[in-house]
Amino acid sequence: MRSHPRAAGRARARARQASRIALVLTALTALLGVALPDAAPDRPLGVTARAVPDATANRVGALFTDGLDGAHFCTASVVRSDDGDVIATAAHCLGDPDTTFFAPGYRDGSAPYGLWRITGVHVTAGWTNDRDPDDDIAFATVAPVDTGRSGQVEDLVGGFPVADGQPGEAAVEVVGYPRALEAPLRCANTTDLISPTQRRIGCPDLSGGTSGSPWLVNGALAGVLGGYEGGGTVPEISYSAVLGDRATALYRAAAATG
Repeated sequence: MRSHPRAAGRARARARQASRIALVLTALTALLGVALPDAAPDRPLGVTARAVPDATANRVGALFTDGLDGAHFCTASVVRSDDGDVIATAAHCLGDPDTTFFAPGYRDGSAPYGLWRITGVHVTAGWTNDRDPDDDIAFATVAPVDTGRSGQVEDLVGGFPVADGQPGEAAVEVVGYPRALEAPLRCANTTDLISPTQRRIGCPDLSGGTSGSPWLVNGALAGVLGGYEGGGTVPEISYSAVLGDRATALYRAAAATG
């Protein structure tokens, strides 16, 4: 599980190194024909930067212990569902659902779309019984803490579709909340498989708190930061369990009406 903050000087050095690596990856991509995500000039591949508020970032939020007065410790995101009340995160982030709250679009102490409590948790038997890293994904239902709020969380920010069966070299965008920061970070890069069930990405500064961050392929959820080594033991390399049949069935059960 993530807990590795780094000094700003080291982060700048890694960013320079990542920029050089990104240039090499881009050249190789042209030769190999691997699709890469569009990258603006200030967002080269493999470089992590503060995420600006937009439709993608607003669907991602921080998970807090005991509300905004507590610490945020993981990340989650809103996914599409019949009732509009489902979020996705890492299974290891929901050990204490009764004291866990979700703040979509959280930024600098403000929760512009309100605070949401966990009302139900969906995890596989493989996680419950064995803490299998291949099952380190969870879906949860949420309800507003403010009982006067009408509508569901998906009505406010929208939700990511869920897409399984993505290729090992898929281009992925990650958005997540390091524990030491009060705004989300964003990084895009190509991925590779370290096993048939675990995917890896190179993005600096995704330190403690980014567990559960959505891995997006063309705007669809294809995994969450977690799995092998709880998502990684260094902030430069992160992991996600491949979204397979068990996770897809779990999602469908959580997303179904009622």
